[in-house]
Order: sequence, then structure tokens, then C-alpha cells
Amino acid sequence: MAAVIALLAGVCYVFPQGRASIGSLNLKFPTLSKVLNPQHELDVEAYLREQDSLAALLDSLQDSTESYRQQLDSSDIRFWFPNDDDSFFDTLFAQLERTSTTGRTIRIVHYGDSQIEMDRMSDRLRSRMQDLFGGGGPGLVPFATLIASYSVSTYGSGALVRQSPFGDSLVVRAGGNYGPMVQDFHVAGAATSTIKATTHKNRDSRLRQFGRIRLLFCNRPGPLEATLTAGSYAQQQSEETEGVHLFDWRLDSAAAEVRISVQGAADLYGVMVDNGPGVAVDNIPMRGCSGHQFTQINRDQLAQAYSLMDVGLIIMQFGGNSVPYLSSDRAIENYCKNMGAQINRLHQCCPNALILFIGPSDMSKRTEEGDLHSYPWIPKVVEGLRTAVCAHGAAYWSIYHAMGGANSMSAWVDQGLGSGDYIHFSQRGADIMGDRLANAFDNMYRLYKMRRQTATKTAGLEVTDAE
Repeated sequence: MAAVIALLAGVCYVFPQGRASIGSLNLKFPTLSKVLNPQHELDVEAYLREQDSLAALLDSLQDSTESYRQQLDSSDIRFWFPNDDDSFFDTLFAQLERTSTTGRTIRIVHYGDSQIEMDRMSDRLRSRMQDLFGGGGPGLVPFATLIASYSVSTYGSGALVRQSPFGDSLVVRAGGNYGPMVQDFHVAGAATSTIKATTHKNRDSRLRQFGRIRLLFCNRPGPLEATLTAGSYAQQQSEETEGVHLFDWRLDSAAAEVRISVQGAADLYGVMVDNGPGVAVDNIPMRGCSGHQFTQINRDQLAQAYSLMDVGLIIMQFGGNSVPYLSSDRAIENYCKNMGAQINRLHQCCPNALILFIGPSDMSKRTEEGDLHSYPWIPKVVEGLRTAVCAHGAAYWSIYHAMGGANSMSAWVDQGLGSGDYIHFSQRGADIMGDRLANAFDNMYRLYKMRRQTATKTAGLEVTDAE
């Protein structure tokens, strides 16, 4: 071993540039400086513990709104807001706090690429938000399986045709009629959907509580009839008017499995599976998408659907599928400009909802020398998106910063928190990142309550947290 090490060191010394040519053969190897001074990898666990210590510090600042805000701004899980307005989420928090009396189920619609497939990240945010504001169920699900999920199972059968502006050649393009899931199922005849609660023991028990079921659809000429069956419960509803509608069933007691049978011609946008008033978090993964598909949806139909859904927050989590192809300032500028157009469209369709954009994670690729490094344009993409998003009236949250910045993905992979493609998180890594997003919301909610308590004290009023 010593001899081999000495031989390799000799090669590095003779060829200090890390490359040599022997005829038509080109050899590349580490330089001597890299061997003697290896790059220090991020210790992810230590990094996360450091962030946890910041959370403890925030807990100790309950009497100082300004100090709390300053600490938030220095955190890697901070939000960036339009005009630095840290009251951005206040209206949403206020509405969520009142759901127990208003009876509303306010929706957080989480769009994203393959990083959120299987309900990853969304599930951790859902669990935390329902801890704070109540609610239950897995949220909006497709009429038939599109992508498997850890949180709910859907089985569709019958005269169903999938429609979407993205996907393979088997998907039908439908001239913009795709609905809020950016893909739907057209039925012409009879079809059935069976929705079953998760059987995974480590999933939140609230996912297994189906108390209110709503079928969202765009009706075509002629009546559409739908029957919901859950145990001994069975009720039929019908609609003859064309356009966007929903059928609403409220069960006498929560179920863990329901069945919807439909007959007619309609585009089935999805099924909202909830339980009680509070908050619902909808996981809508769009594999392979760049996030540019929202302007391809019929604006009027999307606006009607959002209104029926009672959407309070739209999350757009994109960028990872575009980073490998963005290799110039002009390309990045065009991508960010296009994302701004998507945000504008969602503002038009859902003017009462806030919008949060989550930028791409760190991503690694191998250099010619065999080293793993972040894609060189990621910092510019993150900065460009942050600027464009805030300029279009939306908030920004950076996974890139929340995971440790440049070259952090290779460390997450080495420590079991990322997958071997150096793009996606492992399940454990996605759980951590979902918790970090939930922590960011929790921090802003605490700031909101501190600001409110300060205002009431200034007015000479003492109120309890419940009040």
C-alpha cells in the first residue's frame, strides 16, 4: 500500500496539472494539491444542529419582536418577501386561526416537480399546519392514480382519458382544460374511483380521517351523476349545467375508504378528501416540469376551480429540471422572466391567495477530473428567481440555502440524505427538508403572534393567546 501511494504521488508530481497524454489516450487524475489538501465536506448533521440552536435562540426572544425578526433574517430557512414585508403571511394566519368558528377548510396548494412526489415535503408541512390550525385528510387527490403516494391510494377505472399539458405521448392535450392539478381525467360514460387511506404506520393518523369529500369537475353537455359510497353511507348528486362545479358530501362519521361512481361526460379535476374545518395541504407533483405550465391552463376555468376550493396559499416548487440547461446569463434571465409570467397568471386566477415560490436545491455533477461540484450557475439561478419572484408579489424560500449552499448535495448524499443522482433527496432527507419548511412557517407564525400581542398591549388591552 505504501508503495502504491508513493507511485501515485510520483505521478502527481511528474504531471502537476493532473493530466497526461500517451498517444491517443488522455489520462486525468487528481493533482498533488488535491491529494494533500482534500476538500472538506459539509457535516450535515452538525449543520442542522447549529440551525436547531438558532431555533432555541428564537424561543428565548418572546419579548422582543425586532430581535426575533433580525434573527429570522439571518437564518438559512428565512423567507424573502416583496418589499421586505415580514407581515406577508399575516392575513393567511388570521384566516386560519378563525377556521374553527367560520367552518372553512383553507387550502395550501403545493405544486412541484419530482422533489415532492409521493407527498414528500408536503406531508411534513401538512402535519405541522394541522397541528396549529386543525383539519385532516390527505387533501386534493386525482380521480385515478397519477403518481403513487405514501399518504393515500386512489384507484380509477372505466371510461377515463388522462389530459395534461405535459407528459408522454399517451397523454391527451386538451386545449387548456386541465384544472387546478394541471392534469385531469375526461370521462365519457361510466367511471369509478376508490380512495383508501394510507396503511403506513409512520404516517400522520389524521390522513386516515375522511369526513368531507368533494368532487371537482368541469361538466360537459348533458347531466353528470355521481354517487359516493362509504360503508353504509350512499348518496347521489347530479349536475346538468356546463362549467366548473363540485359535488359535496359530508359523512356522518369519518371513514378511511370511499368510492365515487360517475356517469356522464365531464373533465374530472380531482377529489378533495378532508376532515373538519382547518387547513388542507394538497400535494401536486408534476414530474419533469419546469413550472411553465400554468399559463397553458384555461384561465376562467382555473379561476372558478380555485374559488370553489377556497385556496389561501399557492406554493410553486420548481427550478431543478431547468438548472442543468441554464448555462448563460441570458438563459437564466429568460427562465426567471417566464416564472414571473406564471406567478402573474396565478395571481389573476386566485387573487385572494398568497403565492410562495420555492427555488431549486443544490445539485452536483462530475467534472472532467471526476470531482463532484455544484452546477456552476445555481447561485445565479437562485438569486435571479428570488429577485423575479419578489418583484411579482410572491415570497421566496430557498432549499439551496436551507441545505447548506454550494456543494452541499454531495454531502447530503454521502450522509444518506440524498439519492445517487445528486439531484433528489432520500426519503429521510426530504423529511428533514419538509420539517425545515414547516419550521420556517412556524417562525413566521410566532412573529405574527408577537406582533399582534405587542399591538394589543400598546392599545392597553391584555389578551390571552386563545383570544
